[in-house]
Amino acid sequence: MTPRCVLFSCAFLLYAAQVVSASTQRVFTSDPTSLNRTGTLHRFTLDNSHDLKEIINDALSHDLDIWRITQTHVDIYFPVTDTPRESPLPWSLRTSSRIVNPIYHSNVEPSPLGSLSGSAVDQWNLSSLTNTSYHSVYHPLYEIDSFVHEMAKAYPEEASVVHLGHSAEGREMLGLKLARVPPENNDDDKPEKGPEKPGKERTLDPTKKLGFVIMGAQHAREWVATATSLYLAHALVTNRTEDGSLSDLLEVFDFYIIPTPNPDGYDYTWESDRFWYKNRQIMGPNAKCIGLDMNRNWGYKWKAHVIGGGPTFDDEDLVDYDLSDLSDPESSFKKNKPPKEPVDPCSHWYPGHRPFEAPEANNIANYMTTLPNLVAFVDLRSYGQMLSLPYSYSCKRMPKDAEDMMEAALGAVRALKNVHGTDFTTGTLCDLLYKAPGNVIDWMYKKVGIKYTYAVHLRDTGTYGFSLPAQWIRPVGEETGNMIAYLGKFIATQMKRA
Repeated sequence: MTPRCVLFSCAFLLYAAQVVSASTQRVFTSDPTSLNRTGTLHRFTLDNSHDLKEIINDALSHDLDIWRITQTHVDIYFPVTDTPRESPLPWSLRTSSRIVNPIYHSNVEPSPLGSLSGSAVDQWNLSSLTNTSYHSVYHPLYEIDSFVHEMAKAYPEEASVVHLGHSAEGREMLGLKLARVPPENNDDDKPEKGPEKPGKERTLDPTKKLGFVIMGAQHAREWVATATSLYLAHALVTNRTEDGSLSDLLEVFDFYIIPTPNPDGYDYTWESDRFWYKNRQIMGPNAKCIGLDMNRNWGYKWKAHVIGGGPTFDDEDLVDYDLSDLSDPESSFKKNKPPKEPVDPCSHWYPGHRPFEAPEANNIANYMTTLPNLVAFVDLRSYGQMLSLPYSYSCKRMPKDAEDMMEAALGAVRALKNVHGTDFTTGTLCDLLYKAPGNVIDWMYKKVGIKYTYAVHLRDTGTYGFSLPAQWIRPVGEETGNMIAYLGKFIATQMKRA
């Protein structure tokens, strides 16, 4: 066995050990008097694949909100109804082993009419990462857009606004470019033409800095992912003498931050439905439901039917587990036989009629092809405390760069744990969750050619789920920042840029 093979084997042994360690989850307490109770989260534990099939089938047949599916459990959310009790638990699920947690979310009141006064912006104090009040609460979309523009004003030599295009409902999609050498126009940064073509292995230009992309929540309800992307953007430009500053990374990298890749969905979580998942585009003149799952709409291994929702089974080479036809338990395990009709468009996991049907995903994809020297991509998500590498579309495939990617990931989760003691698991996204074609990390790795591509599921592991209290924004930002710092230093060394 070659030394590289030995290293790779050791990496996966460490990964297996870390999967075990993550089962001990700290409980994050919060004062319920400052929160609204919205429902309960039921965690159904699994003994075998048959349990999984029954629980998922029952959940879908009763139109329940599935929050998370792993190899050991399924989380299902039951909202509070007009009656004092939450939605009744179906009889078929009452005998299943489960843990129940109440779910709260903050009493957040956005500014009237979606406007911000100058004094409100001044109170953010963006000149300091340590002293700013911005990262102490979640923010509605217009305050995030204001943050992006204010960052360009506060740090004109490093930050510039990126205009990515428009969403399905016509909202402007904004991002931040953070670079030590500023563009000519700091508030109107247009995509620059790069030398790369999709699907080609990247040849790095030694005269240019390396490119690092960080993206916030594609799924609208994952607020902490968007909040963390904003914290990281701030940490990258804050003075290097401040605790948590990532400013030194700008000596080697140009960073591209996309905090709200799904602006319509994110806005909808503030205005109408806190736990909305998809984007908000009209899917056709006679469509009965709105939106698609952006993270199943990317153009690598996209499928019109949903594959996913369960763990890797004993003989994954022989079966594809399919969530789209769970009404028939026998059909769920037919070998490589997709349904004749696309999945129900009302499903959370609806992938659309074709890849890149979501204008938001299409805008981001177009922007990626213009950026030179891209070597890292991080898709921030919640929840689950996992750092995952491709692939998502298959549990049988491994990236050709898996050894380097896993070595970096294992070091990154150790660096993250050093901050607040939070345990993360590592592995391929399919192995840690389930098959899901059309995922952004598969496309970024395989089609754009970004070697160090990861999905990062942030805190927690189910105590609060998607409703992580705002008091955890800064701790999550701090530990994620340390993870990004490690990845940056590892990549710079590998690329001989350190």
